[in-house]
Amino acid sequence: MSHSSHPHHAQPYSLADYGWDGAYERAFAPHRADGLVPARIVRADRGSCEAVTDTGTVRADLPGNADHGDPQAAPCTGDWAALRPVAGAAPVLHALLERRTALVRASASRTSHGQTLAANVDTVVVAVSLAAPLKDGRTERMLALAWESGARPVVVLTKADLCADPVAAQAQVSQVAAGVDVLVTSAGTGQGLDTLSAALHGTIVLLGPSGAGKSTLGNRLLGQDRLATGAVREADGKGRHTTSSRELLPLPGGGVLLDTPGLRAIGLHDARNGLEQVFAEIEHLAQDCRFTDCAHAGEPGCAVLAAVGQGRLPQRRLDGYRRLLRENDHAASRTDERLRADRETTRKDITRHLRATYRFRGRQR
Repeated sequence: MSHSSHPHHAQPYSLADYGWDGAYERAFAPHRADGLVPARIVRADRGSCEAVTDTGTVRADLPGNADHGDPQAAPCTGDWAALRPVAGAAPVLHALLERRTALVRASASRTSHGQTLAANVDTVVVAVSLAAPLKDGRTERMLALAWESGARPVVVLTKADLCADPVAAQAQVSQVAAGVDVLVTSAGTGQGLDTLSAALHGTIVLLGPSGAGKSTLGNRLLGQDRLATGAVREADGKGRHTTSSRELLPLPGGGVLLDTPGLRAIGLHDARNGLEQVFAEIEHLAQDCRFTDCAHAGEPGCAVLAAVGQGRLPQRRLDGYRRLLRENDHAASRTDERLRADRETTRKDITRHLRATYRFRGRQR
């Protein structure tokens, strides 16, 4: 295999440092018997990808049908792949191992397809800056995405040294992050970083808007300035998109860090289970509603509205739940429309093929 000249991922790292384990080895056995080589995709571009193997980093070519027309199926950072060596040329990506987890958002083009941001992630760090006003709705949205992925979310409040009352902020965020560790940190002073390191395991992805301090946090975890950071505008607390691609980096204490670009939009895509986790208290209350299909919008015997009226459930929380459910249902309906269209296209193709077959047979008689 031809090795790239990247110094970052050269040995002494092995696939085990990138998360390879016995289960992956067993899943890979048929590919190994076919002469293929295991690799983890570090970054994916159009037409090729950078992947780490047990002998170093390689640039591999992607087959033309790598995504089968579905961006969600396209190779992405974190995927485990089977590469076919090619004498005197770059290896070719032959197959992807089944993903254990996948962080998926609605595609930026707002099509009916989802876009996989990262694959085979164990921990999703939802970064929330304390240097800007807290936006509970955005935190709920990112948590829904994290829960839906199948990974474990951890909320990390960054820039605590720039916040007048970090304890109050932590209490506020904890209200919308039930069942999730909410950690207060400052990359500037080092506050909370030991606690954070202890809470992370496996492949860790940093998720959050530009300016949330993800790259600075990542550099502290790495113990060196490997990730590009940029200044934040004072007017709105937003940062420039200094991370333009996704990259996998082994952590000194074990585990792998995956840094993602700051996302301007994190649209939900088929995240119903994630929403049920984030709004677990509403789902629990809904079990006592008179109607099983209650929309909590004025129906008689609605236990959720009763809880709002009694002050046990904030109105803002119910409003956020409804808003994200509507968005998710809309995304699901677009997917259904696409599937119906795909089925109709397939049906027409079969009909055309049958007609052509009958015409051919007719000419043979």
